[in-house]
Amino acid sequence: MRVFVTGASGFIGSALVPELLAAGHQVTALARSDASAAALAAARAQPHRGDLDNLSSVRDGAAAADGVIHLAFGGFADGPAAGQAELRAIETMGDALAGSGRPFVIVSGLLGLAAGRPATEQDTLDPASPVAAARPSALAVPGLAARGLRSSIVRLAPSVHGEGDHAYLPALIATARDKGVSGYVGDGSSRWSAVHRLDAAHLFRLALEQAPAGSALHAVAEEGVPTRHIAETIGRHLNLPAVSIPPEQATEHFGSLGMVFAADIPASSTLTRQLVGWQPVHPGLIDDLNKGHYFGTPTAS
Repeated sequence: MRVFVTGASGFIGSALVPELLAAGHQVTALARSDASAAALAAARAQPHRGDLDNLSSVRDGAAAADGVIHLAFGGFADGPAAGQAELRAIETMGDALAGSGRPFVIVSGLLGLAAGRPATEQDTLDPASPVAAARPSALAVPGLAARGLRSSIVRLAPSVHGEGDHAYLPALIATARDKGVSGYVGDGSSRWSAVHRLDAAHLFRLALEQAPAGSALHAVAEEGVPTRHIAETIGRHLNLPAVSIPPEQATEHFGSLGMVFAADIPASSTLTRQLVGWQPVHPGLIDDLNKGHYFGTPTAS
Protein backbone atom coordinates (compact mmCIF):
# COMPACT_ATOMS: atom_id res chain seq x y z
CA MET A 1 0.00 0.00 0.00
CA ARG A 2 1.23 3.54 -0.78
CA VAL A 3 0.84 5.38 2.53
CA PHE A 4 0.95 9.15 3.03
CA VAL A 5 2.04 10.05 6.58
CA THR A 6 1.99 13.45 8.25
CA GLY A 7 4.19 13.89 11.32
CA ALA A 8 6.47 11.11 10.12
CA SER A 9 9.61 12.67 11.59
CA GLY A 10 8.10 13.01 15.08
CA PHE A 11 8.40 10.77 18.12
CA ILE A 12 5.79 8.23 16.99
CA GLY A 13 6.12 8.91 13.28
CA SER A 14 9.82 8.02 13.27
CA ALA A 15 8.84 4.61 14.69
CA LEU A 16 5.89 4.25 12.32
CA VAL A 17 7.92 4.66 9.11
CA PRO A 18 10.07 1.52 9.67
CA GLU A 19 6.98 -0.30 10.95
CA LEU A 20 5.18 0.37 7.66
CA LEU A 21 8.21 -0.40 5.49
CA ALA A 22 8.84 -3.70 7.28
CA ALA A 23 5.24 -4.69 6.51
CA GLY A 24 5.82 -4.08 2.79
CA HIS A 25 4.17 -0.66 2.45
CA GLN A 26 5.63 2.32 0.59
CA VAL A 27 5.79 5.57 2.59
CA THR A 28 5.48 9.14 1.39
CA ALA A 29 5.95 11.56 4.27
CA LEU A 30 5.11 15.23 4.69
CA ALA A 31 8.32 17.22 5.31
CA ARG A 32 8.31 20.81 6.57
CA SER A 33 12.04 21.45 6.20
CA ASP A 34 15.17 20.33 4.37
CA ALA A 35 16.40 18.66 7.57
CA SER A 36 13.14 16.75 7.95
CA ALA A 37 13.22 15.72 4.29
CA ALA A 38 16.80 14.44 4.65
CA ALA A 39 15.92 12.44 7.77
CA LEU A 40 12.90 10.90 6.07
CA ALA A 41 14.91 9.99 2.99
CA ALA A 42 17.53 8.36 5.22
CA ALA A 43 14.72 6.32 6.76
CA ARG A 44 13.74 5.17 3.22
CA ALA A 45 10.55 7.26 3.06
CA GLN A 46 9.78 9.51 0.09
CA PRO A 47 9.72 13.13 1.33
CA HIS A 48 6.79 15.32 0.23
CA ARG A 49 7.47 18.98 0.98
CA GLY A 50 4.76 21.00 2.72
CA ASP A 51 2.97 21.42 6.04
CA LEU A 52 -0.58 21.43 7.41
CA ASP A 53 -1.06 25.07 6.41
CA ASN A 54 -0.17 24.26 2.79
CA LEU A 55 -3.46 22.65 1.81
CA SER A 56 -2.44 21.91 -1.77
CA SER A 57 0.53 19.88 -0.52
CA VAL A 58 -1.54 17.71 1.82
CA ARG A 59 -4.25 17.32 -0.84
CA ASP A 60 -1.71 16.09 -3.39
CA GLY A 61 -0.06 13.75 -0.90
CA ALA A 62 -3.37 12.15 0.04
CA ALA A 63 -4.66 11.93 -3.54
CA ALA A 64 -1.61 9.92 -4.65
CA ALA A 65 -1.86 7.46 -1.74
CA ASP A 66 -3.75 4.24 -1.05
CA GLY A 67 -4.13 5.31 2.58
CA VAL A 68 -3.28 8.16 4.94
CA ILE A 69 -2.05 8.27 8.54
CA HIS A 70 -2.25 11.72 10.12
CA LEU A 71 0.08 12.30 13.10
CA ALA A 72 1.05 15.97 12.74
CA PHE A 73 -0.30 18.61 15.13
CA GLY A 74 0.85 22.15 15.81
CA GLY A 75 0.33 21.83 19.55
CA PHE A 76 -1.99 23.12 22.24
CA ALA A 77 0.42 25.95 23.04
CA ASP A 78 -0.73 27.66 19.84
CA GLY A 79 -4.32 27.75 21.09
CA PRO A 80 -7.47 27.11 19.02
CA ALA A 81 -5.73 28.25 15.83
CA ALA A 82 -3.64 25.07 15.74
CA GLY A 83 -6.74 22.92 16.08
CA GLN A 84 -8.52 24.75 13.29
CA ALA A 85 -5.48 24.47 11.01
CA GLU A 86 -5.32 20.74 11.67
CA LEU A 87 -9.04 20.36 10.96
CA ARG A 88 -8.71 22.20 7.64
CA ALA A 89 -5.86 19.87 6.64
CA ILE A 90 -7.90 16.80 7.60
CA GLU A 91 -10.91 18.01 5.64
CA THR A 92 -8.68 18.70 2.64
CA MET A 93 -7.20 15.20 2.75
CA GLY A 94 -10.71 13.85 3.21
CA ASP A 95 -11.79 15.64 0.04
CA ALA A 96 -8.98 13.91 -1.85
CA LEU A 97 -10.02 10.49 -0.54
CA ALA A 98 -13.81 10.89 -0.57
CA GLY A 99 -15.79 7.98 -1.99
CA SER A 100 -12.74 5.77 -2.42
CA GLY A 101 -13.04 3.53 0.63
CA ARG A 102 -9.35 4.16 1.31
CA PRO A 103 -8.17 4.15 4.95
CA PHE A 104 -7.62 7.45 6.77
CA VAL A 105 -6.21 7.13 10.30
CA ILE A 106 -6.27 10.20 12.55
CA VAL A 107 -4.44 10.70 15.84
CA SER A 108 -6.09 12.07 18.96
CA GLY A 109 -5.92 11.80 22.75
CA LEU A 110 -7.91 10.49 25.71
CA LEU A 111 -8.34 13.65 27.76
CA GLY A 112 -11.97 14.62 28.32
CA LEU A 113 -13.55 11.31 27.31
CA ALA A 114 -14.64 9.99 30.70
CA ALA A 115 -14.69 11.02 34.34
CA GLY A 116 -14.21 8.71 37.31
CA ARG A 117 -13.68 5.55 35.26
CA PRO A 118 -11.47 4.19 32.48
CA ALA A 119 -12.45 5.54 29.07
CA THR A 120 -13.43 2.97 26.45
CA GLU A 121 -13.44 3.04 22.68
CA GLN A 122 -17.21 3.52 22.78
CA ASP A 123 -16.90 6.86 24.60
CA THR A 124 -17.23 10.00 22.49
CA LEU A 125 -15.96 13.51 23.11
CA ASP A 126 -18.51 16.17 24.04
CA PRO A 127 -18.45 18.69 21.15
CA ALA A 128 -18.95 21.50 23.68
CA SER A 129 -15.95 20.51 25.80
CA PRO A 130 -12.74 22.57 26.01
CA VAL A 131 -10.80 19.62 24.57
CA ALA A 132 -13.03 19.57 21.47
CA ALA A 133 -12.61 23.32 21.09
CA ALA A 134 -8.82 22.98 21.23
CA ARG A 135 -8.67 19.97 18.91
CA PRO A 136 -11.85 19.61 16.82
CA SER A 137 -10.20 16.95 14.65
CA ALA A 138 -11.11 14.48 17.40
CA LEU A 139 -14.71 14.71 16.15
CA ALA A 140 -13.96 14.31 12.44
CA VAL A 141 -13.98 10.53 11.98
CA PRO A 142 -17.76 9.85 11.72
CA GLY A 143 -18.15 12.55 9.07
CA LEU A 144 -15.27 11.14 7.05
CA ALA A 145 -16.77 7.66 7.22
CA ALA A 146 -20.06 9.05 5.90
CA ARG A 147 -18.16 10.40 2.89
CA GLY A 148 -16.96 6.96 1.85
CA LEU A 149 -13.62 6.71 3.65
CA ARG A 150 -12.48 3.92 5.93
CA SER A 151 -11.70 6.46 8.62
CA SER A 152 -10.58 5.62 12.15
CA ILE A 153 -9.11 7.44 15.12
CA VAL A 154 -6.28 6.25 17.33
CA ARG A 155 -6.46 7.84 20.78
CA LEU A 156 -3.06 8.02 22.43
CA ALA A 157 -2.45 7.52 26.14
CA PRO A 158 -1.19 10.68 27.87
CA SER A 159 2.19 9.04 28.35
CA VAL A 160 3.68 7.76 25.11
CA HIS A 161 7.11 6.80 26.37
CA GLY A 162 10.38 5.44 25.01
CA GLU A 163 13.83 6.60 23.96
CA GLY A 164 13.70 10.01 22.29
CA ASP A 165 10.67 11.17 24.31
CA HIS A 166 10.54 14.95 24.69
CA ALA A 167 7.07 15.34 26.19
CA TYR A 168 5.58 14.79 29.65
CA LEU A 169 8.10 12.51 31.36
CA PRO A 170 11.15 14.64 30.47
CA ALA A 171 9.22 17.72 31.65
CA LEU A 172 8.47 16.06 35.00
CA ILE A 173 12.13 15.09 35.36
CA ALA A 174 13.28 18.62 34.52
CA THR A 175 10.84 20.06 37.08
CA ALA A 176 12.10 17.67 39.76
CA ARG A 177 15.69 18.68 39.09
CA ASP A 178 14.75 22.36 39.18
CA LYS A 179 12.62 22.18 42.35
CA GLY A 180 14.73 19.66 44.26
CA VAL A 181 11.73 17.38 44.83
CA SER A 182 9.79 14.95 42.66
CA GLY A 183 6.22 16.09 43.02
CA TYR A 184 2.82 14.53 42.55
CA VAL A 185 -0.51 16.30 42.91
CA GLY A 186 -2.61 15.72 46.03
CA ASP A 187 -2.44 12.10 47.17
CA GLY A 188 -1.03 10.97 43.81
CA SER A 189 -3.94 8.61 43.13
CA SER A 190 -4.72 10.13 39.73
CA ARG A 191 -3.79 7.71 36.96
CA TRP A 192 -2.15 8.03 33.58
CA SER A 193 -2.71 5.39 30.95
CA ALA A 194 0.50 4.66 29.06
CA VAL A 195 1.94 3.08 25.92
CA HIS A 196 5.42 2.56 24.49
CA ARG A 197 6.04 4.44 21.23
CA LEU A 198 6.84 1.21 19.36
CA ASP A 199 3.57 -0.38 20.44
CA ALA A 200 1.72 2.80 19.42
CA ALA A 201 3.37 2.75 16.00
CA HIS A 202 2.31 -0.87 15.54
CA LEU A 203 -1.30 0.03 16.33
CA PHE A 204 -1.32 2.79 13.71
CA ARG A 205 -0.27 0.21 11.11
CA LEU A 206 -2.98 -2.19 12.22
CA ALA A 207 -5.55 0.61 12.04
CA LEU A 208 -4.46 1.39 8.49
CA GLU A 209 -4.77 -2.23 7.45
CA GLN A 210 -7.83 -3.37 9.40
CA ALA A 211 -9.86 -0.75 11.28
CA PRO A 212 -13.49 -0.48 10.12
CA ALA A 213 -14.92 2.84 9.01
CA GLY A 214 -15.84 5.12 11.89
CA SER A 215 -13.97 3.11 14.53
CA ALA A 216 -12.02 4.36 17.54
CA LEU A 217 -8.93 2.55 18.82
CA HIS A 218 -7.03 3.10 22.07
CA ALA A 219 -3.24 3.07 22.10
CA VAL A 220 -3.20 2.01 25.76
CA ALA A 221 -0.89 -0.71 27.05
CA GLU A 222 -1.38 0.12 30.75
CA GLU A 223 -4.83 1.20 31.91
CA GLY A 224 -3.65 3.53 34.64
CA VAL A 225 -0.31 4.13 36.36
CA PRO A 226 -0.75 6.14 39.59
CA THR A 227 1.04 9.47 39.26
CA ARG A 228 2.57 8.97 42.70
CA HIS A 229 4.37 5.89 41.38
CA ILE A 230 5.72 7.95 38.49
CA ALA A 231 6.97 10.67 40.88
CA GLU A 232 8.51 8.13 43.25
CA THR A 233 10.39 6.44 40.40
CA ILE A 234 11.71 9.76 39.15
CA GLY A 235 12.72 10.72 42.69
CA ARG A 236 14.57 7.45 43.21
CA HIS A 237 16.62 7.95 40.03
CA LEU A 238 17.43 11.57 40.93
CA ASN A 239 17.97 10.85 44.62
CA LEU A 240 15.21 13.33 45.49
CA PRO A 241 12.23 12.96 47.81
CA ALA A 242 8.78 12.40 46.30
CA VAL A 243 6.40 14.94 47.83
CA SER A 244 2.75 15.92 47.54
CA ILE A 245 1.97 19.22 45.85
CA PRO A 246 -1.40 20.70 46.91
CA PRO A 247 -3.78 20.86 43.93
CA GLU A 248 -4.06 24.65 44.20
CA GLN A 249 -0.27 24.88 43.77
CA ALA A 250 0.04 22.42 40.87
CA THR A 251 0.30 25.05 38.14
CA GLU A 252 2.82 27.07 40.14
CA HIS A 253 4.98 23.98 40.70
CA PHE A 254 4.66 22.17 37.35
CA GLY A 255 3.70 25.01 35.01
CA SER A 256 1.21 24.13 32.28
CA LEU A 257 1.85 20.43 32.93
CA GLY A 258 0.28 20.71 36.39
CA MET A 259 -3.30 20.46 35.18
CA VAL A 260 -2.53 17.37 33.08
CA PHE A 261 -0.50 15.67 35.83
CA ALA A 262 -3.40 16.21 38.23
CA ALA A 263 -5.92 14.70 35.80
CA ASP A 264 -7.16 11.14 36.18
CA ILE A 265 -6.88 9.67 32.65
CA PRO A 266 -7.23 5.88 32.83
CA ALA A 267 -8.41 4.06 29.72
CA SER A 268 -9.12 0.58 28.44
CA SER A 269 -7.96 -0.95 25.16
CA THR A 270 -9.93 -4.19 25.43
CA LEU A 271 -12.06 -3.52 22.35
CA THR A 272 -9.01 -2.40 20.35
CA ARG A 273 -7.20 -5.65 21.07
CA GLN A 274 -10.25 -7.66 20.06
CA LEU A 275 -10.87 -5.64 16.89
CA VAL A 276 -7.41 -5.59 15.30
CA GLY A 277 -5.43 -8.12 17.35
CA TRP A 278 -3.08 -5.57 18.89
CA GLN A 279 -0.87 -6.91 21.68
CA PRO A 280 1.63 -4.50 23.30
CA VAL A 281 5.00 -6.15 23.91
CA HIS A 282 7.35 -3.33 24.92
CA PRO A 283 8.22 -2.13 28.45
CA GLY A 284 5.64 -0.37 30.60
CA LEU A 285 6.08 3.18 31.84
CA ILE A 286 7.79 2.41 35.16
CA ASP A 287 10.00 -0.28 33.60
CA ASP A 288 10.97 2.19 30.87
CA LEU A 289 11.91 4.84 33.45
CA ASN A 290 13.97 2.22 35.26
CA LYS A 291 16.02 1.53 32.13
CA GLY A 292 17.77 4.85 32.84
CA HIS A 293 17.73 6.51 29.42
CA TYR A 294 15.37 9.26 30.65
CA PHE A 295 18.09 10.26 33.12
CA GLY A 296 21.07 10.06 30.78
CA THR A 297 22.17 6.70 32.12
CA PRO A 298 20.90 4.05 29.68
CA THR A 299 21.30 0.45 30.75
CA ALA A 300 21.78 -2.61 28.59
CA SER A 301 18.50 -4.17 27.53
